Amino acid sequence: MKKLIINGGNELSGTIKIGGAKNSVVALIPAAMLSDEVVIIDNVPNISDVQKLIEMVKLLGAEVTYENDTLIIDNRKSKNAEISEEYSTSIRASYYFMGVLLSKYKKAKISYPGGCVIGSRPIDFHLKGFEKLGAKIKIEDNSYTITAEELKGTEIYLDFASVGATINIMFAAIYAEGTTKIYNAAKEPEIVNIVSLLNSMGARVSGAGTDVITIKGVKKLERGRIEVIPDRIEAGTYIMLGTLLGNNLKIEGVIKEHLGAVIAKLQETGADLKFVENYVIVNKVEKLKSVNIITKTYPGFPTDLGQPMSTLLTQCEGISKFEETIYENRMRHIPHLNEMGANIEADNCNAKIIGKTNLVGREVIATDLRAGAAMMVAGMIAKGTTIITNIEHILRGYENIVDKLSNVGADIKLIED
Repeated sequence: MKKLIINGGNELSGTIKIGGAKNSVVALIPAAMLSDEVVIIDNVPNISDVQKLIEMVKLLGAEVTYENDTLIIDNRKSKNAEISEEYSTSIRASYYFMGVLLSKYKKAKISYPGGCVIGSRPIDFHLKGFEKLGAKIKIEDNSYTITAEELKGTEIYLDFASVGATINIMFAAIYAEGTTKIYNAAKEPEIVNIVSLLNSMGARVSGAGTDVITIKGVKKLERGRIEVIPDRIEAGTYIMLGTLLGNNLKIEGVIKEHLGAVIAKLQETGADLKFVENYVIVNKVEKLKSVNIITKTYPGFPTDLGQPMSTLLTQCEGISKFEETIYENRMRHIPHLNEMGANIEADNCNAKIIGKTNLVGREVIATDLRAGAAMMVAGMIAKGTTIITNIEHILRGYENIVDKLSNVGADIKLIED
């Protein structure tokens, strides 16, 4: 079992370089398999989710090279294959192979996807989209078989602007005959990044970044290349750390426009942020003001930063309110924060955070990826030693986290029992 050991209170100074976006690369890798040629992805983060997806790509017959942040996927010998439970349950993003294999081979067989237990995350929107395109779905023993004699472009309205459903339906429509329109599509920057790769391979997709995405079907995709955008969630997490512990902490590789809601809320607390080109300088602020946070789909405050932000709110003077509107199990880290000295009252998807409180190191659990980030932030500011178990969750989304934080002054190490 891997653990993070953190001795808190250290000032952070120096430079942290943000890696490629986890939420982008986990869809870019399946997207690459829509091509019959070689696809190159640059700025690929060194996270466990990438390694798991590489295993699945190899299962599907592709040859893979991953060196110096560049991933080369050669699809010239790729084939269709079942994505078994062994693979699918290890990572939520395995479901993107549903859309890819259905589009390319008119058949996909995959077990139900795994991932963090942060609430009900049904794939109904994905499946309804596939059916609208002409697919038939058979569910047996937690395994999905999705087939189509042919796929035909259509108009699809999403009841919720789901990132996963938007991407998966887009994949399925790439080789469909005619034109597909997705209404109430998700608008996240990661979707723009994915569409850039698809179009570099010869797809005809427009409207990325808006709530209507149009896909004109093609017969074939060729070679393509893309650079993964910087991870706005990683950047937001480190900006929060800088607000609590920074001394001219430089966070490099930040696209300010991708963090609009986060920056606005941090500035509302009184955070000291200086943006210059593609980086930000962050300094510790002694007296932070309480704010209210409501997570929303993009461009609202991202659900993936709600949990780390809740840790920062424990250091704000007064009462802050935190409401989660995307996933119902985003409060599982709250009891652990309270064990460390926080004063938080939680009820379902709402929390009242009373600050400022002094946190003390404890042994805590990373119940999911972003809860793990929240506990890491707590450990960094707590007095004494914090031990975080179940950190495999954290390693799924934060590249080289120990090295990055150690290099700017944190007392943090990873051990394996």
